[in-house]
Amino acid sequence: QVAFVESGGGLVQPGGSLRLSCAASGSIFRFYAMGWYRQAPGKQRELVARVSSGTTTNYADSVKGRFTVSRDNAKNTVYLQMNSLKPEDTAVYYCNVVPATAGWGQGTQVTVSS
Repeated sequence: QVAFVESGGGLVQPGGSLRLSCAASGSIFRFYAMGWYRQAPGKQRELVARVSSGTTTNYADSVKGRFTVSRDNAKNTVYLQMNSLKPEDTAVYYCNVVPATAGWGQGTQVTVSS
């Protein structure tokens, strides 16, 4: 069983940056592909960034070139560096395995607004 605790969200102005962290429990973390998902009000949860069990990364078109996902298997942690943030990035951000078969954490709120 794997569980996740997300952190690092907040209020930021358009064009700003945030770095999200996700701490995962469970000794088998390193074997899973991990993803960052987000859910905006009134919208379905979507996968925005994925990192394989190694270093291969994939991004949704909406965040490509602005977001960078990485992982530290020694710390059981996955990160999301978000630059050039836009108001449409406002959402609750979650991490989970890919596909999302584990339970969801509480997420971390990201609000991009002037």
